[in-house]
Amino acid sequence: MSSVQQSRRFAQVDVFSSKPLRGNPVAVVVDGDGISDDDMAAFARWTNLSETTFIQSPTDPAADYRLRIFTPGGELPFAGHPTLGSAHAWLAAGGSPRGANVVQECGVGLVTIRRDGDRLAFAAPPLRRSGPVDDALVDEVLPSLGLSREHVRAAEWIDNGPPWFVLELDSAERVLSARPDLAALGPHDVGLLGRYESGHPDDPDVEFEVRGLAGGEAVGEDPVTGSLNAGIAVWLRSNGRVGASYVASQGTAVQRSGRVHIDDDGEHIWVGGQSTTVISGTVDL
Repeated sequence: MSSVQQSRRFAQVDVFSSKPLRGNPVAVVVDGDGISDDDMAAFARWTNLSETTFIQSPTDPAADYRLRIFTPGGELPFAGHPTLGSAHAWLAAGGSPRGANVVQECGVGLVTIRRDGDRLAFAAPPLRRSGPVDDALVDEVLPSLGLSREHVRAAEWIDNGPPWFVLELDSAERVLSARPDLAALGPHDVGLLGRYESGHPDDPDVEFEVRGLAGGEAVGEDPVTGSLNAGIAVWLRSNGRVGASYVASQGTAVQRSGRVHIDDDGEHIWVGGQSTTVISGTVDL
């Protein structure tokens, strides 16, 4: 059943970059109440972005708003850059949190978003699935990435809503040299991770290069991926592989310059970045 069409506030926000057009865009319908599931899905297919979101009245009294998140292929229970971009749009539209932090209700429950200077950061949700990836699955996806087993240091499930698993490669340069065949990758959502052993050539703050290949979500290569980086951070911190704070670069392979800031305060792992509104106005939905 279609919803009643009306003019609704809308923003398209670039996330995880201080420079517009260099991060990952998300389409945000600020006035998302009263839109049917079918119409939300249709609008997400029409925008053809990796995610389109709809801000709605919360059903949980502890939340400031409810967020519905759609890819062109369907709804997600959680995603990182839509969370930050939607919070940015909600605040810019006059939203005021009940407490010090913004609390978002979504498919994985309540997600806390804090304001940290000119960055917003969400608390990484717990992993719904963790542990090593079966060798058979690793062997299945490697040819579609142009990689060999000798390039892989570790393979780990980091499912926190989207069903990501990550392949840690032997260097950041190896991550950038991968040539994925997304059609051959099939339904799998695969992250690639590599460390800059000698430092990033242009940004001394960057420690890792990340790529997100979302074959399972009809997205292709995602420019900058909050959920993937959140899962990676939970995994790396759990085994003491990184310090309390680090910065990851993502999007280089698709001509973006995303920066994801990770901070562990001892209670939460925060995943943050800058956001910029590039388009604002209304949509008729």
